[in-house]
Amino acid sequence: MSTQDDAATSAAARSPVLFAVTIFASATLVFLVEPMIAKLVLPLLGGGPSIWNTSLAFFQTALLAGYGYAHLLQRVRSIRSQALIHLGALVLAALVLPLHVTGVFGAPSSDHPALWLLGVLTVTIGAPFAVLSATAPLVQAWHARTLHADTGSEPYALYAASNLGSLIALLAYPILVEPLSTLRGQAVGWSLGYGAFILLMGGLMVFVTRTAGQTAPARETAKADDPAPTWRNRLTWVVLAAIPSSLMMGVTTHLTTDVASAPFIWVVPLALYLITFIIAFSAKPAMSEQTTLILQAAAVAACASILPFASSGLLLQLFVHLSAFFLTALMCHQALVARRPTPRHLTEFYLLMSLGGVLGGGFNAFLAPVIFNNVWEYPLVLALACLVRPWGDRKVEPAHWVLFALGCLAAAGAPLATMAAYNAEIAKATILTMTGHDLMLMLVKVFLATAVVCAFLVRSRGLVFFGLIAIISLGAEGSGDKIDVLKSWRSFFGVVRQSELTLPSLGGQVRMLSHGTTLHGAQAQDPRWRCKPMVYYAAETPIGQVFMQRRAQKPALRIGAVGLGTGAVAAYTRPGDHLTFFEIDPLVIRIATDPAHFSYTTECAKGQVDYVLGDARLTLAKQAKGQFDILLIDAFSSDSVPAHLLTVEAMEGYLTHLKPDGVLILHLSNRNLDLRSPAMAVAYAAGGEALLQRHDAAKTAPMLWESSEDALIVARNDKALAAFAADPRWKPTEPVLVRPWTDDYTNLVGALYGRFKERWSWLP
Repeated sequence: MSTQDDAATSAAARSPVLFAVTIFASATLVFLVEPMIAKLVLPLLGGGPSIWNTSLAFFQTALLAGYGYAHLLQRVRSIRSQALIHLGALVLAALVLPLHVTGVFGAPSSDHPALWLLGVLTVTIGAPFAVLSATAPLVQAWHARTLHADTGSEPYALYAASNLGSLIALLAYPILVEPLSTLRGQAVGWSLGYGAFILLMGGLMVFVTRTAGQTAPARETAKADDPAPTWRNRLTWVVLAAIPSSLMMGVTTHLTTDVASAPFIWVVPLALYLITFIIAFSAKPAMSEQTTLILQAAAVAACASILPFASSGLLLQLFVHLSAFFLTALMCHQALVARRPTPRHLTEFYLLMSLGGVLGGGFNAFLAPVIFNNVWEYPLVLALACLVRPWGDRKVEPAHWVLFALGCLAAAGAPLATMAAYNAEIAKATILTMTGHDLMLMLVKVFLATAVVCAFLVRSRGLVFFGLIAIISLGAEGSGDKIDVLKSWRSFFGVVRQSELTLPSLGGQVRMLSHGTTLHGAQAQDPRWRCKPMVYYAAETPIGQVFMQRRAQKPALRIGAVGLGTGAVAAYTRPGDHLTFFEIDPLVIRIATDPAHFSYTTECAKGQVDYVLGDARLTLAKQAKGQFDILLIDAFSSDSVPAHLLTVEAMEGYLTHLKPDGVLILHLSNRNLDLRSPAMAVAYAAGGEALLQRHDAAKTAPMLWESSEDALIVARNDKALAAFAADPRWKPTEPVLVRPWTDDYTNLVGALYGRFKERWSWLP
């Protein structure tokens, strides 16, 4: 063999690695830039969930555009021409770099912020993102024209490399990139990475043009045994891609709404979603389709039976829901791979797969919040996904119909047993030291477990299995432990629920408002306690202490409060006081100002109360300087912390809105994040004086009377804090424990670790 032949053989041996590395690098850049560009825009536009949804919709659409571009590029028969066109597109897209927020559109529009955001994203990152997104289908098409054409090597396996790069970037950004570098450094680093990718792509282009030559081989032309996909094929691809995309957003929303309030919980479903692609598209999948179908049947049946029972164990809930999502998504993606076309139609396949992802995600992000008052899209799509299972090629056996009927009867018996459990007469009965109430609740579990077993046994009949899962879902919903929820509302900002609890120590019913799993206030219905601020805002808490102290000092107060909740702080206002709430969700304003729900702002407030709608940082910036005696920032207790409200730049803005003797209150209570350390550092870096209090609720206090909380008070000078400094409950701060957060740098992972370290002192 000649030296030239040896070189060609060596190049051919190395080429699969070059294809895989190129796809891996592009996917990594794509997944790194999404959170990066969102953080660049955050201080300008705010952090509302609708803004994040708009950003997500943009990136999904840009991905679709990239796949469409790759598909159209295949109409150019010469690979060399394709390579030159794509190289030119990469270079032209680089003209918008380094990453920055364009000023072409001016300041954000208050009337149409989503349009402003779409315009900024399009100009700032649209071209590089779309061109990078085109890499996976385009490089696989080149692989099909070179190695696959000559050796039969499978190009679809390269999609696993793409998703591996996405997974690594997804995990690396919050764990490594964000804590270790500033946003400016991230932007410059990503821009340099894009330049390096152009060089890498150039190397691949040289290889494919030398290997494939100028034109497509004759065997790539259409053949009778390689027909174009039918419209049924195309529709199937779209549906199989849409289901996992919808489920990913659905399970994330359900977990954060009904199961656990924890930061970064969205990372887990997205990571599992990417892993299903890696498994399904691998040349040697880690899990067979048959194994997936068996495990998916068990997981979905179990998930349908426990979904409404929010009081079930946290670990059990997480395991069952994530398992059901993962296995269902894997089942759909394996079915998608099984129906993949020949490499000649590869780019069309990916284009329609991307369209399915856009439709599935769009349904959850935009349509579901409008048509549902709860996260119903999750169980709905989970049940419909069962139709993807094999239906069987013969008539349903009588045994399967018997199991189906038994499962339906058991599922229907569960809500009947629940009703009996709360029947007063049965609740008083006693059977073998077990109350009738307990017996009925046990029967609920037995009925649902029986239905789950029946569903698992008919798993080979997809249509029958789907029907039984739907019945189990309805039966479980009728048996769920949401008895105290009186009303439920939903907007783009999440699910808000009003519930009641009977507390004899507070005269009977206490009404509560929650957003997801986070309590946002409570109000006693007994006239004696109706106007008493409760939970975080009780007079005994740090927030209450500030209000009481300032009331004693001044006959009239100008107050600002970020975060409305039930409006409890309005009860502190007197005639002559003026309170302005800054609230991002119009639904919360409607609930808090309706006496049918809560009456703090209508019955208990004695001073003027008004409302400003929008992101607090942006709306506060429009207020007059130096006007507030008290400014309360109460937006950090949920799982989704608006970090842009806790930066040095934000703190500087807050302080300019205080009177010389005014006080800023930061309510920092959070179950999962240590926000005290960054808040102390931010207050010091912004030039403020600060004191910290860690308040423990009295053990003898009635439930909901008050709560334990962390609060930081900040002022423009130490004179304004003199009265609090004399109070032993307020302690000096330690502002050098961590690096202060800025618009250019935040470290939520560090805050999460700080909370873990507090709970487990053995951590370093």
